[in-house]
Amino acid sequence: MRLMTSISKFNSRVTLDFLQKTTENQYFERKWIYEEDSVKPAKLANVLISMLNADGGILALWISDSGEIDDLNTIDIDLLNRYRSVVHDFIKPACRIQIEEVILATGELILLYHIDQDYEHMFMRKDNEDVYLRVGDKTIWPLSRDECRKLEYDKSLRRFEDEDRIDFSTKDFDEAVLELYKRSIDFEGTYDELMLSRHLAKLDSEDRIIYKNSAILLFSKEPEKYVSSAHVRYVRYKWTEQLSWQDFNVIKDQRFYWSIPTLVHQVKSFLWASLRDYYFLDKNTWRFVTTSEYPGEAWLEWLVNALCHRSYNIQGNGIYIRHFDDRLEISNSWPLPAQVTVENIQNTRFSRNPRIARVLSELGFVRELNEWVKRIFQIMEESSLSSPEYKDKDDIVTLTLRNDILRSDKAISDDVMRKIEASWSSYNETQRTLLDLLFRTHSANLAQFAVHTWKWEEIVRKYLGEFVENGILERLSLKIRDKNALYVFKWTSV
Repeated sequence: MRLMTSISKFNSRVTLDFLQKTTENQYFERKWIYEEDSVKPAKLANVLISMLNADGGILALWISDSGEIDDLNTIDIDLLNRYRSVVHDFIKPACRIQIEEVILATGELILLYHIDQDYEHMFMRKDNEDVYLRVGDKTIWPLSRDECRKLEYDKSLRRFEDEDRIDFSTKDFDEAVLELYKRSIDFEGTYDELMLSRHLAKLDSEDRIIYKNSAILLFSKEPEKYVSSAHVRYVRYKWTEQLSWQDFNVIKDQRFYWSIPTLVHQVKSFLWASLRDYYFLDKNTWRFVTTSEYPGEAWLEWLVNALCHRSYNIQGNGIYIRHFDDRLEISNSWPLPAQVTVENIQNTRFSRNPRIARVLSELGFVRELNEWVKRIFQIMEESSLSSPEYKDKDDIVTLTLRNDILRSDKAISDDVMRKIEASWSSYNETQRTLLDLLFRTHSANLAQFAVHTWKWEEIVRKYLGEFVENGILERLSLKIRDKNALYVFKWTSV
């Protein structure tokens, strides 16, 4: 049940509450005409051009950032008419922008500019041919010649999600995912009406519904029947390098083929089970706390956006997750889009598949304003791990998350902790004291253990030997009778 009534005849989601309270983002902008610094029609045209060149959206005229509304009927009629004709006067080539005049219940007049996406053209100013692009909630000012060429290239790639698929069978739809989407946006119509409303399908000249690649990628049970690159592949390597021939070191190879929303859930569950847990001793509570070798939010953010923004027209190359002992690499076959570089990827956003991005955003998967990249950096920093590393080579973008836990002297492996917990009740006071010293110092030699426990060295050596034999400790010396040999918790490797 909807809480508010739409005030737009073009978009049922546009309520007064939406216009006043929604945070500005890639798809929504407010403009407010101050008496001392009015928004000139030419400046308004720049914003409209930027949204045309990006993902489309809605621009609301005479609503402030704080949601205050004023009446356009109070401004000079000539200026109001220039706002009405701004699309014709300033923008080329011809574009699909519907200008809606809305009179509110309280009598104020506002203008809503409904900006359609366009895959065929790059838009510019008529007078000076300046090109603008919307990135997040900002308008990127006139693009350079090279940036314009890159934008044109990206637009050619963006056609793939909008291509018609007359070979698609509705039997391949995953109704569970469709129902989830309908509930998420409070949609009460049929599946076909849902597809048409989100431009994931169209009607042909005989009113038959034709589905697009975007619908297949989002809602098909087996999208690879139609798009050969719609999969994720996980490969686990033993050690820290990829070897071949007689040294072939792949120990797990798993492929995932489902609709994008289902892929996210399936890969998420699989990775959680595949990654190792480690224990740190919290010196404030003297309790063990668990941490994953790679923070889940970090790799999940990148995976979702790889699925959202990849170049599906590059057939045969899916998303690769390569798991080494010391790092996790997620590779995506896609050239970085217009305006995005490895250096500015934290702050710059461009949606190559805007229809897919919109659905995933409404399902709660995709963050706005490029927050997902910033969030990855923040998560790794909070976990005291190395900053994410991005590489763009041969049109393959790779995120590398480094596993600093393996180099940390404060972490204890999950396998070792299970052994300690299983035997703790059977340990005597001396054995517990030996482990307590390692929890505090992370390494110690025979003499240090003897002093700490007030026991003879031969007794201490016996207990340490049992811990080594049981796979709990490791002795770091090749000499049999080395009194200075250090003992540490043993690391285990998948």
